[in-house]
Amino acid sequence: METDTGTPVSEALALSEEQVLSLGQLERRFRVFELMQESFAIYDWAVDKYVTSGDRQLVGTVVLFSGGNDSTVLADLFKGIATHAAHANTTVGIEQTRQFVRDTCEAWGLPLIEMVPEREQDRYRALVLDRGFPGPAHHWKMFQRLKERVLKQVRRQLVTNSRRERVIYLAGRRRTESNRRANIPEFERAGSIVYVSPLVNWTKADMNTYRSMFAVPHNEVADLIHMSGECLCGAFAHQNEREEISSWFPEAFTEITELEELLTDRTDIPEQCKRWGWGGDAETLKQFRKERPKTGRLCSSCDARFLPEE
Repeated sequence: METDTGTPVSEALALSEEQVLSLGQLERRFRVFELMQESFAIYDWAVDKYVTSGDRQLVGTVVLFSGGNDSTVLADLFKGIATHAAHANTTVGIEQTRQFVRDTCEAWGLPLIEMVPEREQDRYRALVLDRGFPGPAHHWKMFQRLKERVLKQVRRQLVTNSRRERVIYLAGRRRTESNRRANIPEFERAGSIVYVSPLVNWTKADMNTYRSMFAVPHNEVADLIHMSGECLCGAFAHQNEREEISSWFPEAFTEITELEELLTDRTDIPEQCKRWGWGGDAETLKQFRKERPKTGRLCSSCDARFLPEE
């Protein structure tokens, strides 16, 4: 894995959430324009380092579009540059989010690649029936099977010669999301894929300012439950998440409750793993923070949202 944190991003733009909130409205708008220019510059630097200077061919710039607020801002910002959008159909998400992604990409004229895990055993139902519902420590496996391998499927659609060709994946990770993301690289390469994070210096306040300045589409799922709903694996489910989702989007829980019933009499499944979202209790999250297992490179909100800072 090649990474780069040495690009000439502006230190003046690397402000904390509190510092940005202390700015006046006009200052925030000027800051967003500066951040936009920096985001495009990060993309250009990545292309120069991993494509142009190496005499490689860029076969696609793919914005990773979960349907959440951050990824929608990223997609809106780069819709004039991206050649495609990619959405992981995790087989355990809210259908309204998938439809929002489809409708938005169609309105923008942005080709959408929506993929599900190729193998049946890598889909959520099979994973749960095999080992039960995941907790925080098993989030990495969920990410790998439901998202990472799907993104490799997208790469195979675009890259035919991994030595000569490169594809760029634009991700919406931000350094102010949590301490765990404070050192997110601006870009990194894994084989023929170049992962670029143009929003590294953006704060939540900056994202909100951007949305107020431009006609950014709104996903009602994100407005109601404050996450995309792209993946409901439950590994980081907070205490009230089940009630929130089942109240607003009860159809999304149909298969989850069915799976819980199928696990009820299973003696090979630990009792706690028979219940969706079991890992959201304070003690389990405390242990997870202590152990610090891997989380997915592109899971931009799960652990940041549900793990309090130390």
